[in-house]
Amino acid sequence: MGSNRHYPEERPAHEANVGAFWMDVHPVTSAEFAVFVAATGYLTVAERAPSAELYPGVTADRLVPGSAVFRQPAGPVDLADPAQWWAYVPGADWRHPDGPGSTTSGREAHPVVHVAFDDAVGYATWVGKRLPTEPEWEFAARGGLAGAEYCWGDRLVVDGRVPANVWRGEFPWRSDKLRPPGTEPVGCYPPNGYGLHDMAGNVWEWTSDGYRPGHDSPCCAPPPVDPAAPSVPLMVVKGGSYLCAENYCSRYRPAARIPHAADTSTGHLGFRCVSSGP
Repeated sequence: MGSNRHYPEERPAHEANVGAFWMDVHPVTSAEFAVFVAATGYLTVAERAPSAELYPGVTADRLVPGSAVFRQPAGPVDLADPAQWWAYVPGADWRHPDGPGSTTSGREAHPVVHVAFDDAVGYATWVGKRLPTEPEWEFAARGGLAGAEYCWGDRLVVDGRVPANVWRGEFPWRSDKLRPPGTEPVGCYPPNGYGLHDMAGNVWEWTSDGYRPGHDSPCCAPPPVDPAAPSVPLMVVKGGSYLCAENYCSRYRPAARIPHAADTSTGHLGFRCVSSGP
């Protein structure tokens, strides 16, 4: 688990043990999430107005339901400033992935996005499952290829293409694909050695573990919190997304990991579930 060759937060490479578990073959789709919402009346975090208590100093006109949406700039931008390609869009949520006026029609088989951590836990609980731990997720993503760089082996490009929905071109302004950047239907690319699809690219996926800067951090320490929202824990997300690129964020690898605020949803973050029995 982990890697000594890439980003600091992946270090050190080490052995980890997991028990037996079953994992969803692909991320939860918009259609599957819609069944959950229809049955329970669940309202996602992005559909609720943020609490003023959690965001002191934020004006009332900004405390409106919404989520973060990718906006492709027209030319090169400062890669140190994500605000150049991310925008908080009022009215963006899992039903309206690009903001008001957009729908999931035609995207029913795409991974559900704009889901915060509690939304993912809510769905998993409803179906009698849970979110994977970080070690479980990474073990599954490797597909039996111990120590390999990617879910499919050690080379990013296979037979002239990358077998995952990741950014090809100059992120974030030039995409070499023939369609606008975005999610794709689950299962478009070959599965890994365990028969799991989309363990790299398409959407980041929530895990149940709080984030710590490296694998050698104390296991008993509480998860850190987002400084901008002191009561919100940072969770580990894995797998990379369609926005990961060689020139910016080559995190479409099993070892890769980043922190994400539990209450924050985006257009490139989803989840899948696991269980201890079939």
